[in-house]
Amino acid sequence: MLIIPFLIYYNDSSNLENEQSFCPFKMATGFPCPGCGITKSMVFFYDGNIYKSLYYHLFGPFVVIVCFFLLVKFSIEFFKNKELFTISYQNKKNMAYIIAAILILYHFVRLIYFVSTNEYADILKESIWM
Repeated sequence: MLIIPFLIYYNDSSNLENEQSFCPFKMATGFPCPGCGITKSMVFFYDGNIYKSLYYHLFGPFVVIVCFFLLVKFSIEFFKNKELFTISYQNKKNMAYIIAAILILYHFVRLIYFVSTNEYADILKESIWM
């Protein structure tokens, strides 16, 4: 999850803002899916541009930080051959529900903003139909 945005950043991210999305949902409908923009967000986070990172996806920096934390945690557990901390199944389930609700709410607000700031022709241009 961390390596692909890093490779994009490392190769050449100067033209990233003008690139067409490879999201199948966006290509078919012209509307962003819940994950649209997260790769661009992570690339701009690597670049140190927090404003653009948050603009493309609110949770891009959060994903980078959580993935890095988990990478460090699992590396320590692997080398020490001992678990650092565990979370019960019920807590994992509750966290998953909370994260899903937050993502649904974020995507709903994002769609309202997207429709209010784009005309039909612009939305159609984002799809493969135009």
